[in-house]
Amino acid sequence: MIDYIFILAGLAFLYKGANWFVEGASSLAKHFGISPLVIGLTVVAFGTSMPELIVNVFASVEGNSNVAFGNIIGSNIINILLILGLAGLITPLIVKRSVVWKEIPFALLAVLALATMSNKIILADDPVNVLTRTDGIVLLFFFLIFIYYLIESVRSSRNEFPDRGGSYSPTKIMFMLVGGLAALIIGGRLTVDGAVSIARQMEISELLISSPLVAAGTSLPELVTSIAAALKKEMDISVGNIIGSNIFNIFFIMGVSATISPLTVPLGINTDLLVLTIATLLCFVFMFSGEKHKLERWEASILLVIYAAYTLFIIYRG
Repeated sequence: MIDYIFILAGLAFLYKGANWFVEGASSLAKHFGISPLVIGLTVVAFGTSMPELIVNVFASVEGNSNVAFGNIIGSNIINILLILGLAGLITPLIVKRSVVWKEIPFALLAVLALATMSNKIILADDPVNVLTRTDGIVLLFFFLIFIYYLIESVRSSRNEFPDRGGSYSPTKIMFMLVGGLAALIIGGRLTVDGAVSIARQMEISELLISSPLVAAGTSLPELVTSIAAALKKEMDISVGNIIGSNIFNIFFIMGVSATISPLTVPLGINTDLLVLTIATLLCFVFMFSGEKHKLERWEASILLVIYAAYTLFIIYRG
């Protein structure tokens, strides 16, 4: 019974935290005259990626490469195929031109960089596939370039979005952001712990549930935040959260993870990297096509179908 209480409490924390976080982010954009897209790419994306960062730091310290890789790649796949798919199913997502021509290509660059570094046996004739500390530093360098781009975006958006005031004071906005993020992390932890405990009681293999649940658990903040943003018609925050999180996950979190300790590349990870590459390319194609840069409901449905097929593959592989 306690496990079901954990899940219910976790869902309550997730729901309330998402609403606080999205409302705080939207108010922050209005108060300081910053584009909601930039807020989505920075404050929201970095905030909702904190669970991935915490999991990967512990995994790197303990030398657990499987968790480090599975958490990031699994989370990024969930972000695009499941979360963006669900958000697009709720309401067609219209995005700014910069998302199609700058942010999504940046996310694709991150995937290709990680795939290249993870295949040294094939590409560099090395004896083993290892993400070295040098690779980690290179990823962090890419992250600094992305940060520079965001700083320039903030400067330009302040000219485009003059200070429009806000319904909340800066103190209350900060409270909503910090409190909302804390509620998201606590809710995600309670929900995952409850689900794992129930799965063990049902004698489901821990090997089968560990990787999908870790990735899904750390992606819960992105999931509820993006869906809450879509329901509030805050499309820039919804999409910016997903794309920003995927860039942050690879360039920063994998960069930090490999810098802490070199990571042995898990066998079979190329399949997951291929799925992530295809998902990112589809995201670009769907939003590039048409008169407006929009993710239509039928396109969102395709993302969800691919995610369902990928989940079945994970179960079969497990």
